[in-house]
Amino acid sequence: MRIAGGLLAVATLTAATACSTSDQSAPAEVAATAAASTRPSETLKPLLQQALPNVKGKTFTSAVVDFPPNASARPHRHGQAFVYAYVLEGTVRSKLDDKPVTTYHQGENWVEQPGAHHVLTENTSKTKPAKLLVVFISNTGDKLKVDDPKS
Repeated sequence: MRIAGGLLAVATLTAATACSTSDQSAPAEVAATAAASTRPSETLKPLLQQALPNVKGKTFTSAVVDFPPNASARPHRHGQAFVYAYVLEGTVRSKLDDKPVTTYHQGENWVEQPGAHHVLTENTSKTKPAKLLVVFISNTGDKLKVDDPKS
């Protein structure tokens, strides 16, 4: 049970926020928005996916999420999955729903409740990578990450 709890705590973090500006933006704001939209994004590498033998209809998935320097994830949701994220390397800034932005350093972790909106996930460093271990407990067959529609 300890291992499952620890792995659960390693599951989430993969969504960040992109800036948007109106058509009336100043040139500097437009340039900043263009730079933000060209930021690298995260990559998710699944490690293990297995149906939970004692919980019908639920699947356990673990993954490593890599954030290159200056990378951010698009705002997203993880459906009805319970997510645990653990920072393996670097520093990541995250914002869920209407909660305050929080910065997580190597060795720190957080959870995301089912249905949570991950509006910001980004590597805080422009020169060093960040890496997360993420664990999902999801409905079998559901997508693990659904990006918000582009506006």
